Amino acid sequence: MAKRIYIYSPSGAVRDRAAFRRGVARLRKLGYDVEIDSAALSSYLRFAGDDETRLAAIHRAAASGADVALTSRGGYGLTRILDGIRYKDVAKAVERGMLFVGISDFTAFQNAVLAKTGAITWAGPALCEGFGVGGEKAALTGTVRLEKELPDDIMEACFADLTSGRGEGAGWRQNRNDALIVPQHLKNAVLWGGNLSVLTSLLGTPYFPKVRGGILFLEDVAEHPYRIERMLTQLLHAGVLRNQKAIILGQFTAFHLVPHDRGYNLATVVNWLRQQVKVPVVTNLPYGHVPTKVVLPVGAKTELVLEGRDAVLFWGTGS
Repeated sequence: MAKRIYIYSPSGAVRDRAAFRRGVARLRKLGYDVEIDSAALSSYLRFAGDDETRLAAIHRAAASGADVALTSRGGYGLTRILDGIRYKDVAKAVERGMLFVGISDFTAFQNAVLAKTGAITWAGPALCEGFGVGGEKAALTGTVRLEKELPDDIMEACFADLTSGRGEGAGWRQNRNDALIVPQHLKNAVLWGGNLSVLTSLLGTPYFPKVRGGILFLEDVAEHPYRIERMLTQLLHAGVLRNQKAIILGQFTAFHLVPHDRGYNLATVVNWLRQQVKVPVVTNLPYGHVPTKVVLPVGAKTELVLEGRDAVLFWGTGS
């Protein structure tokens, strides 16, 4: 029986409707049964409908009985409505087996759900940026021909593993020169985090999880390294970073260095962070605003194995 995916829009308005249509078509081609929320393409200011419209969409998704509730896109909007979400309804949907999946602004929803209920949600693709990529692009091979750009196959495989119940972990290689001298095996640690900017905005609110002894994963897009360092500094001074077993850095993309930086870059920030904390700082997690990304269970107990440049994160039955 095909897995049913409910598409809804809790954040920014869908401006690229062609990407939305491609995403829906791609999911159906992969064998999923897709249901589209009645307000998925609504628009109010920069949002996918006003606050009440987006809250109602979340609650319809939770009540839909679908296997997966997948956001159409990120953007901004969830932090505005966190106090209106019926968290018990979301947690009950999770208990019934629903997988809430999204990225970017969805970090606000995920960490609020974790803080309020302890329920597990999934950091992964959104419809448009994950499954709706492509359209036609020109490729010069002597003559001009048109090719279709397809969604990333690793992302699709990880999503398929999630929906089929086969996903139990992710492995990757850290950046060069980031190998740990002493191998480590960290157990029984709650995985949490997501987009650094969104997560930092929750600090000091009831929607920021009080996770101690966890594994914090972070990513961001279009943020200069000094802004990344500034947000990390806020988490550091708030005591968040020192209370974790490990910090995993995903992909930080689409920023631009300037001559004024004089060699200050993302590697500078990573080296600085390692001097501030006594826990492993792991790099190059394949997750963020990039085509190739794994899916990650926010709120699940996990194990992290580190040896040389190799990192493996487990959340299967052995965790």
